[in-house]
Amino acid sequence: MEQEKLYQKISTRLGELKKLAPMKEDMSIAQLLDEKGISRRDFMKWAAGMTAMLSLPSSFTPLMAQAAELSDRLPVVWLHMAECTGCSESLLRTDAPGIDSLIFDYISLEYHETLMAAAGWQAEHNLEQAIEKYKGKYILMVEGGIPAGDSDFYLTVGPHGTTGREHALKASESAAAIFAIGTCSSFGGVQAAYPNPTNAQGLSKITNKPVINVPGCPPSEKNIVGNILHYILFGTLPALDAYSRPKWAYGLRIHDLCERRGRFDAGEFVQEFGDEGAKKGYCLYKVGCKGPYTFNNCSRERFNQHTSWPVQAGHGCIGCSEPDFWDAMGPFEEPLGDRLYSTLYGLGADATADKVGVALLSATAVGIAAHAAIAAFKGAPKDEE
Repeated sequence: MEQEKLYQKISTRLGELKKLAPMKEDMSIAQLLDEKGISRRDFMKWAAGMTAMLSLPSSFTPLMAQAAELSDRLPVVWLHMAECTGCSESLLRTDAPGIDSLIFDYISLEYHETLMAAAGWQAEHNLEQAIEKYKGKYILMVEGGIPAGDSDFYLTVGPHGTTGREHALKASESAAAIFAIGTCSSFGGVQAAYPNPTNAQGLSKITNKPVINVPGCPPSEKNIVGNILHYILFGTLPALDAYSRPKWAYGLRIHDLCERRGRFDAGEFVQEFGDEGAKKGYCLYKVGCKGPYTFNNCSRERFNQHTSWPVQAGHGCIGCSEPDFWDAMGPFEEPLGDRLYSTLYGLGADATADKVGVALLSATAVGIAAHAAIAAFKGAPKDEE
């Protein structure tokens, strides 16, 4: 019964969106995909995957496909702040653009400084026009940390020399939904690492409007697109954790679904890069993997068309979707030695689970370290004991 109600609610929502005029009358999503050689079968397979990722029943796949086809009704304004443009590259995947990037590159992006041809005064005019034309309707996506306070002059944009902070504030005021894309925009990122000379801040520290954080350095294209599709489907914010990250994407630890988890449980660890354990795919915890402390779906969704991710490639997770990871998770190729028997961020990384107490968090941190130490001792060759 609840499932039927939800299905009807989404159908009604999509029906309302269908009444809106598409931004580009000469090109629809269906025409675009056909032009790029993407079959209806492949499109539906993609929609089924997105449906599963958002933890919706498989019967909702037609609704997901319809939501993607209606994405050209909701314009996206994408702002660049202090960043490397890696988050944009994650979405676009210029080496092999897929359905995700085709939809939001060719159709939905109303303003994106890296992609659009306009520059200077014309670019500034385009941004102002997009904000005014789609006031209260556009989705705002911000990439990069934002210098704030007396240091905001470290980032200026456009011919007027407008600060990034001013740009972000103005665009936030009229947005229907706001997403901080990447760890820099979510939490400040490398720009905010000690001593943070530009006083870089995450977007949520700049605006008082609700911000959905989509951290990662960079986040996968599935997490970027999935959040847009969730908004198209429901018209509301998703369930968020303590750091305003969508639980459907950041509800589990990297460690929970890691393909090397069995090695961890068996006490089989890489002792140093390039050793026999590394060649056999042993657990990377002892060479710095922060998977047990990091919440993200990399181990399930992966990158580059689902082909691989850092741990599969042989390097441990560096915790890039966690706040202040540049300071809190280093050194990246060593275990968190100073936190083996205490918790991360005071209350522990597990605080984002929203459902466990501090005592249990302490036990979790101790348990990870103790398990690794005991298992490694049991599994050590005799000549090493």
